[in-house]
Amino acid sequence: MAEVLKVKIAPSVLASDFSKLGAEAKRAEEAGADLLHLDVMDGHFVPNLTIGPDVVRAIRRSTSLPLNVHLMIENPDKFFRSFSEAGADSIVFHVEAAEDVSRSIRSLRELGVGCGLSLNPDTPVEEVLGYLGDVDLLLVMSVHPGFGGQKFIPESLQRMKLVREEARTRNPTLDIAVDGGINENTAKMVLASGANVLVAGTALFSSENMAEAIGRLRG
Repeated sequence: MAEVLKVKIAPSVLASDFSKLGAEAKRAEEAGADLLHLDVMDGHFVPNLTIGPDVVRAIRRSTSLPLNVHLMIENPDKFFRSFSEAGADSIVFHVEAAEDVSRSIRSLRELGVGCGLSLNPDTPVEEVLGYLGDVDLLLVMSVHPGFGGQKFIPESLQRMKLVREEARTRNPTLDIAVDGGINENTAKMVLASGANVLVAGTALFSSENMAEAIGRLRG
């Protein structure tokens, strides 16, 4: 019998009001979010700059939600420890940025944090399939990383299906997350394609009632 995984909603802090990050984190928690998604960009791996460990540490003081730190940076291994010590519960790095994916996974395991792997829309999905048994989460980018508010790339759905099919034998409890263009309409397609963790920014932080918006994403 196939494993039924819980649908998890992960508000993306990138779309929040940065002038009141603590309050925004608390708002997401009170609205029923399952975790917070924090995008870290270095201006090299992606064409944008965002936050560092000190901001993660400040958010950690404001919420009891698990913090999922998504490293869209070059040389991610150099920063695993600093983000772990800042309060990250799980860290996601990109297959395109790691010199040695297996070594990076081992490094995160040694730190005792959850381990996730991500891939960009242009990266063949086959590049991550061999690691599904070694990670807790596989994050499928459904937009080109670097900026919020982009439109969902429909071809991402087939990639999710391939990952879920492979995970049934390699790692039945694998969380498959999707990041980019997630709203009430795309969420239905994403969940039907095998994902169970929805990363959403604008659709949640721009809503008047986040709790209702989260409920709609859950379906």
